[in-house]
Amino acid sequence: MPATEIRDVFVTGLRNAHAMENQALSIMKPQLKRIENYPEVAEKLDQHIRETDAQIVRLEDILDGLNEDKSTLKDLALSFTGSMAALGHTVADDEILKNSFANFAFENFEAAAYKSLLRVAEAGGYVAAMTGLQANLAEELAMAEWLNDNVVALTSKFLALRQVGETAKV
Repeated sequence: MPATEIRDVFVTGLRNAHAMENQALSIMKPQLKRIENYPEVAEKLDQHIRETDAQIVRLEDILDGLNEDKSTLKDLALSFTGSMAALGHTVADDEILKNSFANFAFENFEAAAYKSLLRVAEAGGYVAAMTGLQANLAEELAMAEWLNDNVVALTSKFLALRQVGETAKV
């Protein structure tokens, strides 16, 4: 594949990742505001929101290094869909569980996107970009692992709260 095509694929992927991270923020921030009975989840979400902010900066740095801009349209579109997804779970009696499942799926989606971007960066010789992409990947994998490791405990806590008549709110 010609270098210009690899560059186009890489820039498109970076823009998509930037929009994806904005979408992640639009999903996590409303969840964080609604968590009442799950301080461990709130703490982890808050940490990951800060990581996501740093991931966005890393992506912008890579795009800047390529003399490219982010895609404002993609950012807005995916932020909107993320907000709607987060809103959709607020009517569920088991909102905390649905959010946990959706977050786990999204973290794995993000990890796959970064794995792909790293391969494109390698193919195109974009070595300078790889450190930031690897950092983003590591953070996404860590969050996915935390969600995976805590889904049973979260479900148990949800059931225990319901059993004692608590609203089991998020």
